[in-house]
Amino acid sequence: MPKKEKIIDFKVNLTETKFTFIDLFAGIGGFRIAMQSLGGICVFSSEIDENAKKTYCLNFNDIPYGDITKEETKNLIPNHFDVLCAGFPCQAFSIAGYRKGFEDTRGTLFFDVAEVIQKHRPKAVFLENVKNLYTHDNGNTFKVIKQTLENLGYIVFYKICNAMEYANIPQNRERIFIVCFDKNTVKNTDKFEFPTKQELKTTIHDFIDYSIRDEKLFYTEKMLHYDVLKKDITSKDTVYQWRRHYVRENKSGVCPTLTANMGTGGHNVPIILTDNGIRKLSPRECLNFQGFPQDYLFPDNIPNSAKYKQAGNSVVVPLIYEVCKNIIKTIF
Repeated sequence: MPKKEKIIDFKVNLTETKFTFIDLFAGIGGFRIAMQSLGGICVFSSEIDENAKKTYCLNFNDIPYGDITKEETKNLIPNHFDVLCAGFPCQAFSIAGYRKGFEDTRGTLFFDVAEVIQKHRPKAVFLENVKNLYTHDNGNTFKVIKQTLENLGYIVFYKICNAMEYANIPQNRERIFIVCFDKNTVKNTDKFEFPTKQELKTTIHDFIDYSIRDEKLFYTEKMLHYDVLKKDITSKDTVYQWRRHYVRENKSGVCPTLTANMGTGGHNVPIILTDNGIRKLSPRECLNFQGFPQDYLFPDNIPNSAKYKQAGNSVVVPLIYEVCKNIIKTIF
């Protein structure tokens, strides 16, 4: 089970509230865990996936509002808050070439984020996305995002970080982080810095529950491709991936990138070898590899496929925590 070197207490303490934030494209609340553990209070959240909303509600006792692209949803956002958090999906911008301007993002989900920023002027903005956002559409997508944020009056910082290098979490997960400060209200932006690399001291064994006996997670001889699994999955010291028709071994000794489709059974399924046989990672173990606290729970009334999707779509909480910590130091 995960080592408890750092306990992130995500249960909000109203007596220690230091700042406010909103949680857009909230998923199951990875950003919220980090922000609340630093003394923040969430004043608005939005998520469109109904199963994710159930998980979010179970852990935060707060049901996120729905589709943030709708004006009636945006109108529910409080006028004032300190930080906007959003792990928005990556989309291409329908423009011919690269043109500067807020309108270039219209029709994309980033436009909705930018619209909220323009209206509410938070002190800081914290965005997260897949690594490929930086090179998406030959770099045009990121250029437009950066230019849009700068045109809105924000100073923009960005960095690609791997969880295994920056968060002491043994998962090969690279993400781009974009942090912005309102240059009119935040005067200490020169003090902001992203976390530095740290030694990886944990292993996959710290995050795997070897007491699991759930038959639904184990592969048997009755299953298709079992012979391939048995032949290729030979080490207890790695997390393999089933890639539709073959086994992929992760030779770096860490968990491969967890994905949203790993629960569908056909692609990117994380698999391990234990004394009890070959099995998939459990949904809880996937949360472990995302650095979620042990008292974070999945509801019983959603399917495992939804749990895997939620874990795969989420963020590595300890890394988000480190970035958030530096954001709060900068704005206060």
